Amino acid sequence: MSTVRPPLVAGNWKMHHGPAAAREFGEALAARALPPAVTVALFPPALSLAALRAGLGEGSTVLLGVQDIHWEPSGAYTGEVSAPMAAEAGAELALVGHSERRHVFGETDEETARKVAAAFGAGLVPVLCVGETEAERDAGRLEEVLARQLGAVAGRLDDARLAGLVVAYEPVWAIGTGRTATPEDASQAHALLRAALRGRIGDEAGGVPILYGGSVKPANAAELLGARDVDGVLVGGASLDAASFGAIADAAAAA
Repeated sequence: MSTVRPPLVAGNWKMHHGPAAAREFGEALAARALPPAVTVALFPPALSLAALRAGLGEGSTVLLGVQDIHWEPSGAYTGEVSAPMAAEAGAELALVGHSERRHVFGETDEETARKVAAAFGAGLVPVLCVGETEAERDAGRLEEVLARQLGAVAGRLDDARLAGLVVAYEPVWAIGTGRTATPEDASQAHALLRAALRGRIGDEAGGVPILYGGSVKPANAAELLGARDVDGVLVGGASLDAASFGAIADAAAAA
């Protein structure tokens, strides 16, 4: 892990934990000491954001975000949440382009780029998810896919905003499958992303956190977090339990 970029451990709850469970989780996480050197963030369902904040309590350092936003600030988009609404509700970050949004709901690179711009416009920090499918990886297209996904977003941002992005590499073949990229796999992809960022913003690319996401759990967190150019993790299922998630944060502090 880089000694320049502080580690970031983020949890994406997906469609789990309603308000009651979110509050209970917050209380459990607040009862344990999180390592101060690690930035911790959680992405609950939008309906559970307020309950989670209440459970964490006043003075919590845990950052909260939403799992998706629409690119328009308001309008006739039934079921959608805008970036300004998310910010008003207390979100500080927004996941954008998660593989499930891309591959289950058909979100395009262009739509993802518009969402990133909308997040910045509302004062949210966008966490851009990128990654290849198993077929793309087997075809040797890793670099091509990452360059396309990152490039679509970079084309809509000025250098200052691009430097304020968080990137999460999540190989689609390792999400919810029990398969995990090796530390070498993660380092290779992260190095490609870092190089692409450096080509646009130079040395400022060194400050952009790049997270690994894909079947991260307490048992493999330390190994992944110790890999070169891995600045943190985006955790799925293991983030639903406060003890498990806290153990991953502890692993980040020790890496």
